[in-house]
Amino acid sequence: MLASIPFSNLLLYPPGLSLILLALAILLSVFKKHTFSIALSILAITWVLIWSLPATSLFLGGLLESRYPYKDPKDLPRADVIVVFGGNTQANRANWFEPYNRATAIDRIDRAEALYRSGKAPRILLSGGAREGKVSEAQIIARILRQRGIPDSALLLENDSRNTSENARFTDITMRSQKLRSALLVTSALHMPRALATLEKRGIHVTAAGGAPQIVLPSSNAPNIWLPHLRSLDASRTIIKEYLGLFGYWVRGWL
Repeated sequence: MLASIPFSNLLLYPPGLSLILLALAILLSVFKKHTFSIALSILAITWVLIWSLPATSLFLGGLLESRYPYKDPKDLPRADVIVVFGGNTQANRANWFEPYNRATAIDRIDRAEALYRSGKAPRILLSGGAREGKVSEAQIIARILRQRGIPDSALLLENDSRNTSENARFTDITMRSQKLRSALLVTSALHMPRALATLEKRGIHVTAAGGAPQIVLPSSNAPNIWLPHLRSLDASRTIIKEYLGLFGYWVRGWL
């Protein structure tokens, strides 16, 4: 599992950080710094144990997801444009504690299409650069929406952004160039607090129109929240990333 995680993100993943701390503990032990070695070992084990508990994900992830409750399209206001931020959260699974199921997956494309067909905005702005190769996320999403019958004239593409801050900056530029003043923002519930704040910082009148919360206990076969669970550990990197992102963006004045 660790091998699939980029080195730049290793510290965000509790098992990765714990292995690094344990390696340092062994090194300190070699140099007979036994007190520090024991302290690091305890910290490493405690850190990975805490994040393996569903209770941790439910509480810390839930704090972010509950900021902007999910709303049916009919309960959302009309806007000039639907803005879709690129990205993927736990393979769009409807529930982090259950295996991925395409039939129940929460897809930003589905959400944007539903809002458009509900008449909530006449245009859809897709924001997301290329993660690999030359094809951007915006181009991929646009192709799918065209296949579903959304007219090309309704689509605006922003192909250059590589992170949330750039999503907001280039979205702002595109909206200003098109004289669009209000937006419905589509992204995951976990990402919504940071994404919405970056757009509001730029003076955009934006309303949260994201997906339903994903960090909830399933209706059946729910895990014991006080026992380690692999999917909770898998989800931890995304939750930690959002909290670090909020702090980092606040420090930089992007929120």
